[in-house]
Amino acid sequence: MTTITRILVANRGEIARRVFTTARRLGVGTVAVYSDADAGLPFVGEADLAVRLPGSTPAETYLRGDLVIEAAKKAGADAIHPGYGFLSENAGFARDVIAAGLTWIGPTPESIDAMGSKIAAKELMAAAGVPVFGQIDPADATEADLPLLVKASAGGGGRGMRIVRDLAALAGEVKLASDEAASAFGDATVFCEPYLENGRHVEVQVVGDTHGNVLVLGERDCSLQRRHQKVVEEAPAFGLSDETRATLHEGARLAAGAIGYVGAGTVEFMVSTGSTTGDGSTAGGAKVSFLEMNTRLQVEHPVTEAVFGIDLVEAQIRVAEGGTVPNAPTHPRGHAVEVRLYAEDPAADYQPQSGVLDTFEIDCEGEFHQLLTYGSRLDSGFVSGSEVSTHYDAMLAKVIVWGPTRAAAFRTLAGILERARIHGLVTNRDLLVRLLRDDDVLAGDVSTDFLGSFDLAGTTPDTTSAAQAAAIALAERDRSARVVQQGIPVAWRNVVSQPQQTSLAPTTGGDDVVVTWYGGRDGYELTDGTAVLAAGTDEVVLEVGGVRVVHAVCIAGDSVHVDSGLGSASYKVVPRFVDPAEQVSAGSLLAPMPGTVIAVPVETGASVEAGQTLLVLEAMKMQHSISAPGDGVVEIAVTVGQQVSAGDVLAVVSSDEGEEA
Repeated sequence: MTTITRILVANRGEIARRVFTTARRLGVGTVAVYSDADAGLPFVGEADLAVRLPGSTPAETYLRGDLVIEAAKKAGADAIHPGYGFLSENAGFARDVIAAGLTWIGPTPESIDAMGSKIAAKELMAAAGVPVFGQIDPADATEADLPLLVKASAGGGGRGMRIVRDLAALAGEVKLASDEAASAFGDATVFCEPYLENGRHVEVQVVGDTHGNVLVLGERDCSLQRRHQKVVEEAPAFGLSDETRATLHEGARLAAGAIGYVGAGTVEFMVSTGSTTGDGSTAGGAKVSFLEMNTRLQVEHPVTEAVFGIDLVEAQIRVAEGGTVPNAPTHPRGHAVEVRLYAEDPAADYQPQSGVLDTFEIDCEGEFHQLLTYGSRLDSGFVSGSEVSTHYDAMLAKVIVWGPTRAAAFRTLAGILERARIHGLVTNRDLLVRLLRDDDVLAGDVSTDFLGSFDLAGTTPDTTSAAQAAAIALAERDRSARVVQQGIPVAWRNVVSQPQQTSLAPTTGGDDVVVTWYGGRDGYELTDGTAVLAAGTDEVVLEVGGVRVVHAVCIAGDSVHVDSGLGSASYKVVPRFVDPAEQVSAGSLLAPMPGTVIAVPVETGASVEAGQTLLVLEAMKMQHSISAPGDGVVEIAVTVGQQVSAGDVLAVVSSDEGEEA
């Protein structure tokens, strides 16, 4: 038996904090490695020891296995936990860890190799009796094979993945997927397989040990996805027949046994109730097909921990020390659901966001803790004031609720998210709340393409009172900042001539909001008759239609964030006078986020059509195409390899008449 005394986590953010939590409980020391971009994040300060990896990009830092192992030796760590992503499924890194005399908290390098290539893994699984859909060579694809799914052979998380419904577009999509896979995983290999319309993504959690035991811990449904990346996960999967569930569990057991799996891992399947191409087996009216095996801990592992009462990180450590898989119930208890909170704008094609989180407060019963009774849990990599960089994934946190029933868990989680205070960046919070309350979702009528037809923008709430509260809080801030005549009421005049006007621009887009108000000896007066009951820089109480509403306000520079029982809203203060030097030419295309220009397929002076790709940015581990807004002539303002900041001019498209396209 091996005894681990100090663990280095070769990862960052919430998963590093998650591993540290269990390690502390077990009395095991902790070591963090961190990039320059992550130096101020909570996981660095929470570790017993921390070692800097110079640089900010993954290639310079978290993907440098040699630097990670060197850091472990410097800090006296005797084991390395890879988390998920980065080097977690890199067999070469696992071998180097073992060769360095350190304990690898993960499966054997041979198991990682066996599942590292999705192409080879499917062949191996078919031979082991696991139901598998066949692969299709892009060169041999026909119209009858459509739709197709192009997938990266290495890695996951939706990167290097494309749906193809037009045969003529297949070659181009294969190239894009290959380029993205090479950037994300260092392996450009991709393959094609049938894409299941209306299919469900169901995965099975397994834990194996060196004694030949394989523990199957039920299944999770991860069908609610965007860009093939999971958004909502739950355990157990809803609405499966006993026969389908048995097929999934046995398939996972066979998969783990075929490669002598050790540690925590996940076997992923597609389940479809409709007809489909391929040769997946049929069970309970559903077709089941092996997708891949993730030879690591999954992002969504907390929902399994909740319903089975098990700490999967502790199980990983126990197995790595030579112990057996833990005892666990044979059936789940209650229902657990998890959402991934992203810094992204769903209404703008899930465009990732970067910058400072002015406020990040989510009221859960604990962080990273094992839920022993029904309740809520927060796994977060950020706190108020943290900066979200462009170098890594846009996930801010996972919020988990375990309840006695599925309906209770969904309702509780929606309420927690709705009451959260998240300021400074646009997030998918509102979309998550709507999903958790959607009738189809609550009925279990979902599939992996559900979000493709979902109204991402949703209805626009009435934020009139939020804007009014913001305007009053700004006036209070200005009053408190006075150095003279502090006793004079805000906006007081001997003779009232006209109301004050405060212009605010919603950060989510749309027209500016103009709040008109009077100030004087008796306080504030809003022109629409709304009563101001109390005013301050951080709280404004209004009486709206006879209802008292407390607005919590956060002012951060020229941004104002407001939360109340009526909802949340954020604004930028519109200056009364604009510096002409800050204006940009009509037709200018601005960088939506900081990033690197990786492709410019057109030249200055070229005629372009609406929707044509003018350049490609890489940011937050994804590629983003910038397209022409209309027909015209383009002027390119950047070059390949150039780093750009949000708001930088990338190109200008002018019509033939020299006007904005």
